[in-house]
Amino acid sequence: MEILTNPDAWIALLTLTFLEIILGIDNIVFLSIVSGKLKEEDQPKARRIGLLLAMVFRIILLFGITWVMSLKESFYDFDLGFFTGGISGQSLIIFAGGLFLLYKSVSEIHHKLEGEEESTSGKASNQLSSAIIQIALLNIVFSFDSILTAIGLVSSAEPPAGFGPAGAIEIMIMAIIISIIVMLVFAGPVSKFVNEHPTIQILGLSFLILIGVMLLAEGSHLAHFSFNGNEVHSIPKGYLYFAIFFSLFVEFLNLKMKKNRKPIQLKNNTIMDDKLTDIDILD
Repeated sequence: MEILTNPDAWIALLTLTFLEIILGIDNIVFLSIVSGKLKEEDQPKARRIGLLLAMVFRIILLFGITWVMSLKESFYDFDLGFFTGGISGQSLIIFAGGLFLLYKSVSEIHHKLEGEEESTSGKASNQLSSAIIQIALLNIVFSFDSILTAIGLVSSAEPPAGFGPAGAIEIMIMAIIISIIVMLVFAGPVSKFVNEHPTIQILGLSFLILIGVMLLAEGSHLAHFSFNGNEVHSIPKGYLYFAIFFSLFVEFLNLKMKKNRKPIQLKNNTIMDDKLTDIDILD
């Protein structure tokens, strides 16, 4: 109970909760796209399972902080002259997650642009299981990224302003639980909005490509990859999320303009969009 009377603990809790929600945006986008392929009655179940898996993975990783931090240690170093680095467990997981996200995003964009739909002849249970497996695999990567960010933020608080290792664990668990509850509340409306607007789907998949590239850069940075003496640097998350929110803002403006656009009624009572030119109408 002492931690509840510490103002620094409350500030850290609010900051971590906000951070977890921001980092969970990509998770919700992926959930929306994957669950959108399921039957309508199975979609809420897939979203709930996906977000609860995210919460479980993150809490488990918190209790295994020593193991998580040990993954930073390199287990294989190499030097090819022009290319050097040291591979660690952490870098492998994040790099593999980036590759998976790139593959999945590009594949989904290809299917949507080419008009290809996945076969629906399989059993619904198999489709739901496949969706949950994909969600679980990506949640492992997102959980590592989220927990490492949280650890870095909370560990910066030192006594007397700090709240100790046990207090830090409690704060991170509370932040994870609160953020997952918030995402559970908004996952349904967000998924419905994404699946009802094809342009938002493509935009969301493009965001996942950006995040995949960010994970590849992060994994390369953690492995200390260096080309001709130039080490690979990670991409600041702030730049990435600014690009995402700016793109969403522009798309929301486009949707608003499209909604407010008034149709033109011709003499024969034919309704046409006002974006048509005079030449189009004459034709």
